[in-house]
Amino acid sequence: MAEKWLVGVDLGGTTVKIAFVTSDGELIHKWEIDTNNSEDGKYIVPDIAKSIERKLEEWGQTKDKLIGIGMGAPGPVNTETGVIYQTVNLPWKNYPLKERLESETSLPVVVDNDANIAAIGEMWKGAGNGAKNLVCVTLGTGVGGGIIANGQIIRGINGAGGEIGHMTSVPEGGAPCNCGKTGCLETIASATGIVRIAKEKLAKDEKKSVLHLRTVTAKDVFDAARENDELALEIVDYVTFHLGLALANVANALNPEKIVIGGGVSKAGDILVERVRRYFDRFAFPRVAEGVTIAIATLGNDAGVIGGAWLAKTAFLQ
Repeated sequence: MAEKWLVGVDLGGTTVKIAFVTSDGELIHKWEIDTNNSEDGKYIVPDIAKSIERKLEEWGQTKDKLIGIGMGAPGPVNTETGVIYQTVNLPWKNYPLKERLESETSLPVVVDNDANIAAIGEMWKGAGNGAKNLVCVTLGTGVGGGIIANGQIIRGINGAGGEIGHMTSVPEGGAPCNCGKTGCLETIASATGIVRIAKEKLAKDEKKSVLHLRTVTAKDVFDAARENDELALEIVDYVTFHLGLALANVANALNPEKIVIGGGVSKAGDILVERVRRYFDRFAFPRVAEGVTIAIATLGNDAGVIGGAWLAKTAFLQ
């Protein structure tokens, strides 16, 4: 009998990543669609369903080829009901995502937090390399966190486990976060946070910097830091100080084997990891620091869809 496929879906504030994946975790085909946030996000689920149908047609397949859908969404999730309690960067609250997607696709659906499925993806096929005690932090539009302890995702009592991005980094006078708090790690270590910090520094700092000459992105900041741009180095140092401190506090509680850094900001590579590691070692309990490897995620933007496929596999094949 021909092998059936799993569907992995990774819902983000800007794009939705979708993939057909084998039961062994091998990507068959992956693609993206825009996240349509208009009218309180009413088109997001129908768009996903239509996109899956179109891709099946392109591949000459029917829905019988698909086992089910595993999906990650940004925010706390009730994994039993598939309800998204609240999305920081999407216009949903108490949204019945599983029910709606099952209705639109006529396929079984399982839903979890997007950072959780990225952690699962890295554990299954990426930099986690099978580690059973793993912390994954994703630095993108926001900062997501997924924690695996003894091979199990930590979801907490009401689906908000692993919200590393909403650890308070600046107790007083911090920047407002979309979650409603101020001073969250997300306001500093996300791509959005890095750009905010850069703009603030550029507005009040007269140091000569190539960053004055362009519309600044997080990538620009790290590229300039590699060229020893003084202002860029100050920004990178500030960001990695707070990220290293946050990860050390998480690690002190969990004693993980690996910490994996993913998301768009992780493309900075060694300059990010080396500086995070320096501050991590400063703040981590020595025995904890000895036991952990900090690495850049190897799956890139595929971590979420592969983790979603793993969710579907465990829910519908085992």
